[in-house]
Amino acid sequence: MSETTALPRRVADRRGGVPIFGLMGAALLVIVFAELVLGPVQLGMGDLLAVLVGEGERGPTAILLQIRLPRAVLGLAVGLGLALSGCAMQGVLRNPLADPGLIGVTAGAAVGAVTVIVLGNYFVGDLPAPVRPYALPLGAFIGGMAVTGFVFSLSHRSGGTNVAMLILAGVAVNAIAGALIGAMVYISDDQQLRDLTFWSMGSIASGNWMQVSVTTALALAAALGLLTMGRSLDLFQLGERAAFHAGIDIEREKWRIALLTAIAVGAVTAAAGPIGFIGLVAPHMARLIVGPAHRNVLPAAALIGGALILGADLAVRMVVPPTEPPIGLATSMIGGPFFLWLLMRRMKRGGL
Repeated sequence: MSETTALPRRVADRRGGVPIFGLMGAALLVIVFAELVLGPVQLGMGDLLAVLVGEGERGPTAILLQIRLPRAVLGLAVGLGLALSGCAMQGVLRNPLADPGLIGVTAGAAVGAVTVIVLGNYFVGDLPAPVRPYALPLGAFIGGMAVTGFVFSLSHRSGGTNVAMLILAGVAVNAIAGALIGAMVYISDDQQLRDLTFWSMGSIASGNWMQVSVTTALALAAALGLLTMGRSLDLFQLGERAAFHAGIDIEREKWRIALLTAIAVGAVTAAAGPIGFIGLVAPHMARLIVGPAHRNVLPAAALIGGALILGADLAVRMVVPPTEPPIGLATSMIGGPFFLWLLMRRMKRGGL
């Protein structure tokens, strides 16, 4: 039985009460506040309030409205999209090791985004001006959706999804995507190579309001869809046959989750680069806090995902100012040991 198996409803309700979500929301607000006021230039509460009421000085106003606020909004969107996508993947596959990066969705989105960065001059310039800002997230979405459709179709056996085949297909797709990205790097010019190098390590530092608005709109749309799937994900824990007899259209729900995941992962990967492990870590932390019922796990994972991204971004900004190491390094330093801990825990339980 998977670790995501639902507890009795009474237990889940007790562990996912309003006070817990209130505390988690308050913790996230504290991190957002720290993200706005801390940095190479320290700002106080007075500066923040003055800017919010339109009476701030030019320097603090520029720092808050043009640098830190879009960065915080983008970080929340990235954490929200990755955490909910990971939670949905783990739920539908009944595998706590599932993650959009593990089955190749992130790599597919990265290939789409890199293709637009390197070869975009050949087709983006012909697009209407209002459409051009969407070219990068659209390319990432197409790449993520193509991989999602491929791995799900390849792993479909005897009316169900073979999880082992899905993960193996994801490993193969990750290898192919790595080769394609390497080819794009090889043919890129100096400026494109510089852009690709920083983008591939993950960062929310370059977010402007246009990019942030597009990414946030797509991530929120996908997140709202995923947040409504708590009952379906709970029924998946009973097995696909039991879920079918409970009235769930199994294949339609799988493809719906795949589509929403591709939108969320594609949008945030295009804006912030391939940031790993948030989709793996956040759902597990949420289950430890609110229990396994997905109607609680999904919103809790979204809050934790946003807090993890902003916390990692704050850490990389404060460690060696004014330089900023890529945020992907910080999330990998957290997620890598966490993933090994999960593997060893499952080995001890005989799950591998």
